[in-house]
Amino acid sequence: MGYHIIAIIVVLIWGVTFVNSKVLLNHGLMAHEIFTLRFLLAYLCICVISPRRLFARSWRDEGIMVLLGITGGSLYFVTENMAVKVGYCDNVSFIVCTAPLLTTILALLFVPGVKAAPSLLLGSLLAVVGVGTIVFNGHFVLRLNPLGDALAFSAALSWAFYSLLMRKVGSYDSVFVTRKVFFYGLLTVLPVYLFRPWNFPLSGFTHPAVWGNLLFLGLVASFSCYALWTLVIKKIGAVRVSNYIYLNPVSTVIASALVLGESLTWLSGIGSALILAGVWLATSKKVHE
Repeated sequence: MGYHIIAIIVVLIWGVTFVNSKVLLNHGLMAHEIFTLRFLLAYLCICVISPRRLFARSWRDEGIMVLLGITGGSLYFVTENMAVKVGYCDNVSFIVCTAPLLTTILALLFVPGVKAAPSLLLGSLLAVVGVGTIVFNGHFVLRLNPLGDALAFSAALSWAFYSLLMRKVGSYDSVFVTRKVFFYGLLTVLPVYLFRPWNFPLSGFTHPAVWGNLLFLGLVASFSCYALWTLVIKKIGAVRVSNYIYLNPVSTVIASALVLGESLTWLSGIGSALILAGVWLATSKKVHE
């Protein structure tokens, strides 16, 4: 039960980060600059407590660490933020939150021995409906943006692969794995700067809203939450724990109301209730992984 509580807390914190990122974007930071700063800060912190081992036990395992840094770091964040820029925000929010459903489908199709109770699929679908209720807020209009929607789907698929790849490094210490994710995430985001060089002035870091939100993203949402997420995946399993991602919009809506002054609606309440019911169904039965 304790690991489930940890997973819920982590996801609720991650839901708040959409608000933190929006504040930083409004202050002039670009998406890849925010990602670099939060992962760099997290990497420096985790190096203090990480085992002194530099590399994994084999080149195969080291290659998996690289893939984790890409799928859970650079690729996920870059595609998600690019999708927001070129597409519709409501589409992006909804598509990205289908990552748990994609994780379940991929596991059932490609991971030997994975079996899921019908309640898991039913709960996932119910949670997706809840996410849609919150995101579209009763004003659903089908607006296709092929590039933006494809980028958002890439982000969701990237996180699904990240969750499943974690199963392959279960024998390593969670802090070591998290340090690798930060390192390879930072390394693989560098090519983005060839097309979009650093633009934010150093004087901007003196603003409390900038360094305050960066500290939260780096120390709490990345350093602490990534290590805890790695731990709960090892203890609970990628398929079951991924369903807690559906709780993201719940804390996003609450934080948006408190920080950004956005209004709460009765549809937000209904959507949150549907998500909670779906997550309960999806995680109430044992999944064999």
